[in-house]
Amino acid sequence: MNEYDTEILKSILGSGFLFTTDPGEADIVLLNTCSVRENAERKVFARIYQLKHENPGLRIGILGCMASHFKDKLFEQKSLPVDFVAGPDSYRQLPEMLARSQDSGFDVTLSEFETYENIFPFREKGVNAWIAIMRGCNNFCSFCIVPYTRGRERSRSPQSILQETQQLVRDGFCQVTLLGQNVNSYRYEDTGFPALLKKISRVEGLKRIRFTSPHPKDFPSELLTVIADNPGICKHIHLPLQAGSDRILKKMRRKYTRQQYFDLVGKIRDVCPEMVLTTDIIVGFPTESDTEFWDTVDVVETVQFDSAFIFKYSPREGTAAAKNYPDDIPETVKTERIIQLNGLQKNISLTKNRAHIGETHQVLIEALETKKSKADVQGRNDGNKLVILTNNDYRLGDMLNVRITGATAHVLKGITE
Repeated sequence: MNEYDTEILKSILGSGFLFTTDPGEADIVLLNTCSVRENAERKVFARIYQLKHENPGLRIGILGCMASHFKDKLFEQKSLPVDFVAGPDSYRQLPEMLARSQDSGFDVTLSEFETYENIFPFREKGVNAWIAIMRGCNNFCSFCIVPYTRGRERSRSPQSILQETQQLVRDGFCQVTLLGQNVNSYRYEDTGFPALLKKISRVEGLKRIRFTSPHPKDFPSELLTVIADNPGICKHIHLPLQAGSDRILKKMRRKYTRQQYFDLVGKIRDVCPEMVLTTDIIVGFPTESDTEFWDTVDVVETVQFDSAFIFKYSPREGTAAAKNYPDDIPETVKTERIIQLNGLQKNISLTKNRAHIGETHQVLIEALETKKSKADVQGRNDGNKLVILTNNDYRLGDMLNVRITGATAHVLKGITE
């Protein structure tokens, strides 16, 4: 969502400003920020002081979630060298703010209606394009800052999403990823998320559709049928677990139980056995006992996720958890738990990836070199797994039949057939 918002910002500013990739050439630097994890915020503050030290005359702006999250501090803390502050719903005001030669600008108003649906994002050429189908969130999980920094849930019209998708295909993109804090909750008049997916799957020239993230609490059966019946909709679901203990799930305000999560996973695999499942997990949530941590371990062992993003709990100022629950799990215990869970997941991922050796997968080429080698290309299979193969004059957007010849816990390796 942060990347997509940056593309929106570039579109809004594109008629009056020139962009540079070199901060040393810039008169204004805008930092589009995230507040989901504390480390991201630390990086932003460090970056502000670094930029100002290198160029004292530079004008700096904080945009996005941190602007909303720290609005009072940013407004009151005169020592912080920030000239502009704009929240996620205030980007239309930026041209006017930046045009003022001396005055600072400050707007963090959250809107019940803003979706930027009439603004076509400024994108670099590529294979995948992000499309925000909705903004905000109504779930108010106790650990999450998003409803406070991005506002309440509102959905874009299906027509605007289809028009953007069609334009993307004309611009050479062959895959779209639909974004929403909870895509299951998409609703515009009488159109829900399954119906929207159907409409998008009919766009001519579009090779693949992905989406992130659904919420386990309200996963409609119709959505599974739509995914299973449409070859262009990728067979990958990112299904955040967060914890395996019912008591901790309740404190997190996740609105499902451990058994309901198991039931949903069973339903998904009944309807679509080849579905790749990935997840998010938090360890060390306040009051999490050793036994409750092992409940999470048990879910991971039982479900056998293809991969998982695992984080230590850190309190986010302004959330219900930060207000009501002391951060009482020692850092050493959090570290032990995350090491143990990451080790388990790595073994599961390796086993599942090795099981693909000998299979043929359709791979969409997304990059003509890898981090380790300019002689290799990389793409992703239908299940969103990274596949690396030796370059053979392939082009971005090529869809190749690749026989999997090797695997690590993180990538598949193959050759074209």
